[in-house]
Parts: sequence; structure tokens; C-alpha cells
Amino acid sequence: MRFNRAIDKVKVLSFDLDDTLYDNHPIIRSALQAQHNYLLKLSRWPKQDAQFWTKCRNQAAQATPELTHDVTAWRQQALYIAMLTCGYNESEARIHAQQAYEAFAQARSQITVSESVLELLANLKQHYMLIAITNGNVEVDKFNLAGVFSLVLQAGKDGRAKPYSDMFDVAAQQLNVHHSNILHIGDSLDTDVQGANEAGCHSVWLNNQDSHYHYQGLPDIEINNINQLQILVR
Repeated sequence: MRFNRAIDKVKVLSFDLDDTLYDNHPIIRSALQAQHNYLLKLSRWPKQDAQFWTKCRNQAAQATPELTHDVTAWRQQALYIAMLTCGYNESEARIHAQQAYEAFAQARSQITVSESVLELLANLKQHYMLIAITNGNVEVDKFNLAGVFSLVLQAGKDGRAKPYSDMFDVAAQQLNVHHSNILHIGDSLDTDVQGANEAGCHSVWLNNQDSHYHYQGLPDIEINNINQLQILVR
């Protein structure tokens, strides 16, 4: 654990979700496989090359750039474009796109947060208000984080994705607190730490991913295990 700046007057702990409170990598692999399994059942899908899905995602983003802030809408639109490109009519394309997305979403929510993390959150909740601010589309009410957070903000429906300050601004406004009263915890320097810092919130970087980041700023606190947050209740 490393402290780069002193923090005080924190009232709200804001958590990123994916790869912060649980390992999201196997979950995403399973969700992508579920989507792929549905698509393989369609007579026209196997005729596409390996780059076809990427091309459809890029086409959706180029046509509507704001989709990149809403991963649900982006995936749904890419699936619709894919179905049209495969030769399905508009009605068929919408049906298949929706069913493919539902296969993805159902697998996406097959998450079990560890008991140690749930215990940590329960302890923190006795001292702070807990919220979630995520760029992802996981539905916390569908697994064992249900009821933990007072507020859940998701990119797209609640503002642009981190590192934009939109969701931090919404949180401060809805909770009637100053930005400096919010401490955001996340695994990404580029989205979580940069977003919190530039919004005027405090930041904790969970440095447990083997990733390259562009942001050169420092978090207020750096940890390598989420359970080190126990220090906040001592």
C-alpha cells in the first residue's frame, strides 16, 4: 500500500465493478462464448470471416460515436448491423440481434463475489455510503452485490464513460456532497484514477492488472489487494 496524498472528509466510497470487486475476465469470455454459440445456430453467420464481428462494431461506432460510451447499446447495434449484413431483413435482424444479446447478458451476470469482499463492503458500509460507478453493463441486482450500493451509475445511461467526469458529477449532485467527499476505487489508471482525479474526487488505484496505461497522474492511494481497504475503517 502506498499513500501519495492525504485524504480527509470522505463520505462516499465509489467502486468500479469489473476487475475491481471480482475477476471479470472469465465472465466476459463466457458471455462472448454464449453470444457466439447463439450466432453459430444461424444459417448465415458461419459464412463470415473471423474479423466480421470487429468490422460490425467499428461500423456501429463510426456511424454513432456516442455508442462507445454505452457498451450495451454498442453491442446491440453491432449485432443488428451484423444481421443485416448477413442478409436478414429488418424484422429478422432485430429478433436475432436481441436474442444474441440476451444470451450474452445472461452469461454476463453469472458472477459470484467472494465472501471476503462482501465482508469488506459490509464493514465499509458502516462508516461510508457505498456507490458504484462503472463503464460496464453488469446488472448488480442479478448477483450477490444486490442491495450493497446506495447508487449505481453506468456509462451511457448516466453519462459518458470514465475518464469523463459525467458520472462523478451525477453522483455528487444526487448525493448532495462535494466531489472531494468521494473516494473512487478502481483497477484502471486511465479510466478510474484519471476520471476521479480530474473530477476533483479522491482516488484509489487497485494495481493488480498486468496492463499498460497512458495516464501519468498519481492516485491518492495505491493498493494491490482490495482487502487493504480495511484500513479505511481503522
